[in-house]
Amino acid sequence: MFEDPETWVAIAFVILMAGFGYLGIHRTVLTALDNRTARIKAELDDARRLKDEAAKVLGDYKARRASAEREAAAIVAGARAEAERIAADAKAKMEDFVARRTKAAESKIALAEAQAVADVRAAAAEAAVNAATRILSGTVKGDIADNLLSKGIAEVRQKLN
Repeated sequence: MFEDPETWVAIAFVILMAGFGYLGIHRTVLTALDNRTARIKAELDDARRLKDEAAKVLGDYKARRASAEREAAAIVAGARAEAERIAADAKAKMEDFVARRTKAAESKIALAEAQAVADVRAAAAEAAVNAATRILSGTVKGDIADNLLSKGIAEVRQKLN
């Protein structure tokens, strides 16, 4: 039995444990294990606290993002409404401009038409007066003819103009 190496290892182990027990090493090992347990527990508590803080920060950022998205949607909707209003105003101004230009053109046409009619009347009156002057001067002679001719011409001019 004392020849087996396992026996000597077991005896050495028992002696070592007895020495450790006598010197109080087991208390030191237990204290170190307790300290390590406390440190691990503190690290776990810190990790839990950091996780809770991270979740809170994440919630805050999600709320901010949702708020920013709502604000962006409101800005886009406002811009669309403003663009539609500007387009409607531009369309109304363009229609008003076209109506004014059409009215001005119609006025110019009517004025030109009236001027043309007046010019034609004046030319017709002048032609009629000249024709009457030639006819009457050829048929009637003397002071009476000149007097009648002047009165007739004045009367024709007055009626035609």
